[in-house]
Amino acid sequence: MNDHPPLPLPGTTGGCPAATGSLAGTVVRGDGPRPGPRPGAVGDARSGSAAAPLPADRPSEPSAAAGLARQSLQVRELEEALAAARTGAIHALSMLLDLKDLKTGLHATRLATWAVRVGEHLGLGPDQLRDVEVASVLHDIGKVGVPDAILLKPGRLTEREIEVVRKHPEHGWALLRRIPGLERVSLLVLHHHERFDGGGYPSGLRGPQIPLGARIVAVVDTFDAMLSDRPYRRGLAVREVLRRLRPERNAQFDAAILDLFLDLASAARGRDR
Repeated sequence: MNDHPPLPLPGTTGGCPAATGSLAGTVVRGDGPRPGPRPGAVGDARSGSAAAPLPADRPSEPSAAAGLARQSLQVRELEEALAAARTGAIHALSMLLDLKDLKTGLHATRLATWAVRVGEHLGLGPDQLRDVEVASVLHDIGKVGVPDAILLKPGRLTEREIEVVRKHPEHGWALLRRIPGLERVSLLVLHHHERFDGGGYPSGLRGPQIPLGARIVAVVDTFDAMLSDRPYRRGLAVREVLRRLRPERNAQFDAAILDLFLDLASAARGRDR
């Protein structure tokens, strides 16, 4: 729609048409018809001046710039609202882990710290680091679908119970993939129990087929799990955990990631002494 005010017709004064010898463009007045300007007239018959050109059917440059600025602001506001909703969902799911099992929630927080440190040393960018951090926090979210009778069982699990527990990466993936912005994170959660030699689950991926973030989470998850008390065993000492992890280079874990993590963990252990 044209935003410019209507211009007076060519050849008018005060909005009234000038007299011409044609009835084309006749304007009705109280004293009868008077002729309007001839079609194609290019000036005022009385003054001989050229008529002003009709305005173009597009907004002026300032109006167009203002419109683009408004659109940019709206997009930015939508992006901020989406980010806030995504952050709220992450926090809510993390709290759900705490309600399910407090140790699981604390385990997830420790994992995120280690995973980000490993990712930084590997040179990951901000988006990848964020994905790894969120995947570390929520890697076990699928365990909300595992019955407490199995999850907290003090003795050894049966084969059937093991199969139920091994479904938790798929449960987590199915949940997180429905949250806008967490699609990549959901894949890291899905594959964090794969083995580098192809013997893991749920997909049996091998080597670089496994997403890098999932390979990072696999190492730090196993490390922290071995340190932590479980209903069926006591946690191990850091020195013993590091000793047991080393033989798993290119077996359970990516050797490059495992070596880097062992260096970081050993250095941290030395500082804590």
